Amino acid sequence: MRSALLIAGKDFRQRLRDRSAILVAFVVPFVLAAIFGATLHDVGSGRVTFSFGLVDLDGGQAARTFSTQVLSPLERTGLARLRTEPSLERGRADADDGTVAATFVLPESFSSAIGRGQSTQLTILGDVDSPIGALVARSVALGFAERVDGMRIAVAAARPTSAAEARRLEARAAAAPQTVTITDVSTSRRELDPGTYYAAGMAVFFLFFTVQFGVTSILDERRDGTLARMLAAPIRRSTVIVGKLLTSLVLGIVSMSVLVAATRFVLGAHWGNPLGVAILIVSGVLAATSVMALVATLAKTPDQAGAWSSMVALVLAMLGGSFFSVAQAGGAIGALSLLTPHAWFLRGLDDLASDAGLGSVLGPAAAMLAFAAVTGSVALTRMGKLIEP
Repeated sequence: MRSALLIAGKDFRQRLRDRSAILVAFVVPFVLAAIFGATLHDVGSGRVTFSFGLVDLDGGQAARTFSTQVLSPLERTGLARLRTEPSLERGRADADDGTVAATFVLPESFSSAIGRGQSTQLTILGDVDSPIGALVARSVALGFAERVDGMRIAVAAARPTSAAEARRLEARAAAAPQTVTITDVSTSRRELDPGTYYAAGMAVFFLFFTVQFGVTSILDERRDGTLARMLAAPIRRSTVIVGKLLTSLVLGIVSMSVLVAATRFVLGAHWGNPLGVAILIVSGVLAATSVMALVATLAKTPDQAGAWSSMVALVLAMLGGSFFSVAQAGGAIGALSLLTPHAWFLRGLDDLASDAGLGSVLGPAAAMLAFAAVTGSVALTRMGKLIEP
């Protein structure tokens, strides 16, 4: 065991002197997590506010209803900031230059057309650089249009005998409370916030690149001739294998631990129970090391091993949800994601975020350990050939 520790220590010191290894293990995942988290933080936290303009060329009852009952509540809840535009040209210009995400245009005779049951238009001028804001504005307008159509149907079904009675029915329909309301029940305690999600996603993604430095170094040493000299020493081949695997494990655990601490104190990520996070990290590192070891046994050269390892790491990360959640896709894609350690690692953190207790990580950890056992056993049966000089 002492020889294996010496081999692992030598490789570990060598990787710490390698700037590319430092970048892959620590710098790049931290920077990407910061970029993703900062970009999507407001959207994911629900604190995003859209700026909307309103061009009211009508000034009638329907226009006032749209302003007071549809747009004003958005402003009170903080979802939108409203800007009254003096003219159509000003409203179009503000949407074009990005002052507002979208401008609502109520045409002349808007109210009278609705009152007479005629068709009219509510135009949305969207900013091309703010597609989400434009979609929100379109959804707001569609909701208002559906409510107006519902009032028309209700009045028509009542069969008023006069225009005055029809107007009274319309007023009553407009004032009637909604029969179905939507209640916002926050799921913030059931899922990771964007900052933590991308910190975890980038950490586990680059973990697979980090652990490969240990197992693929066998190919480097075989090419450079140092493996033959190592095997000429009075040590077993299994000792060399153990030393290389220990290098990968130590690099992976150190990398993940540093990223957890850095994203926690610098980016404000919330990882949850430290012991639960430690269990997930160790399980994830074992799974990543086993996968990369298996890939290394299939390669014949260091360059080939690096290329194959990159492809495997990228495919598993995309399928496992390191860049975006694939669980929403459902079906075959959602099921396939469970065949990756990334998905189980992120699921375990989700469970910790929901305060489900330390036992909640045992399932995801067991899944990653099973993944490590399957791929690791195959890798160990093939490493005998890999260690040949």
